Amino acid sequence: MPKISDEKKDARRRQILDGARRCFAEHGYEGATVARLEQAIGLSRGAIFNYYASKDDLFLALTTLDAERIGTLWLEDGFGGVLRALLAEDPAWLTVYFEATRRLGTDERFRERWQQRVPGLDEQIRAKVEQARADGEIRDDVPLETLGRFMGIVADGLALRIATGFPLAGADELLTFVEDAIRPRGPVRKRTPARRSA
Repeated sequence: MPKISDEKKDARRRQILDGARRCFAEHGYEGATVARLEQAIGLSRGAIFNYYASKDDLFLALTTLDAERIGTLWLEDGFGGVLRALLAEDPAWLTVYFEATRRLGTDERFRERWQQRVPGLDEQIRAKVEQARADGEIRDDVPLETLGRFMGIVADGLALRIATGFPLAGADELLTFVEDAIRPRGPVRKRTPARRSA
């Protein structure tokens, strides 16, 4: 039996993930039956579950990819880049993505598997935020944990508004306001390390 090349395996994984994303977006997690997944992906269940052991694994793979993409955006373009990416997301998919959020609070096994995603990414983001604060780009009058919670609430709220179809007229003005909220008060300044006494 001929071996499938790595390129073909990667293409097959992309086909499965793209089709599954469409199916979850259209039918929701519960409504995305195996039959519907087969139809959306264009492959048999045997071919699909040869790559992903279950529907849950497939869903976790998609949400993990999104978390990695958003985390990488944070590293490259900051919080504003993340919010702008959310504005471009498919509202139907965002609705499904909230299923992952719900399960993080109710499904211990799902939460454990979720926490294993993209090792080190959360630490990289925290280091970037700490560096931005040291460079005077982020306000230092509130704890980092508070800023982190604030940014998470804003991102979740924006995603919820998009997912539920609320109009977002004036989005650029809103994003500017949010970015201003995390900037330091007064002129931007770069901190200089304290000199050590000889």
